[in-house]
Amino acid sequence: MPYQFPVQVYYEDTDAGGVVYYANYLKFMERSRTEWLRSLGFEQDVLMQDAGVMFAVKHAEADYLRPARFNDRLQVSSQLAGMGRANMVIKHRISRAADAQLLCTGMVKIVCLGVDDFRPRPIPQPIFEIMEQMQDAE
Repeated sequence: MPYQFPVQVYYEDTDAGGVVYYANYLKFMERSRTEWLRSLGFEQDVLMQDAGVMFAVKHAEADYLRPARFNDRLQVSSQLAGMGRANMVIKHRISRAADAQLLCTGMVKIVCLGVDDFRPRPIPQPIFEIMEQMQDAE
């Protein structure tokens, strides 16, 4: 089941044409991923302090289908699409809440890195186990 995160489009999110600036969709995806991990009990700052690791985006792609506009309420979904020992691929969908119109899809590969040297590290076992269960459930 994908994680759902609501986003309100503010004036600052839009460009001169009154539509959401393309890079802001990536910000919306980032917020959803962060809240998804938080909902599973994992705080990014605590992972850095206690486990000495952080997640960083290695690859991102987005397909823009329709524009979102100022004051739209959006629904951003995040779902595990694949994983390795030190990475995860997250699938995102952004829809307008009022009519469920799909506006943007995206895939983001995040990697687990050591905070001291930025080299790949295994995903901490508690996170890996939860993600493995999610992958098995699909």
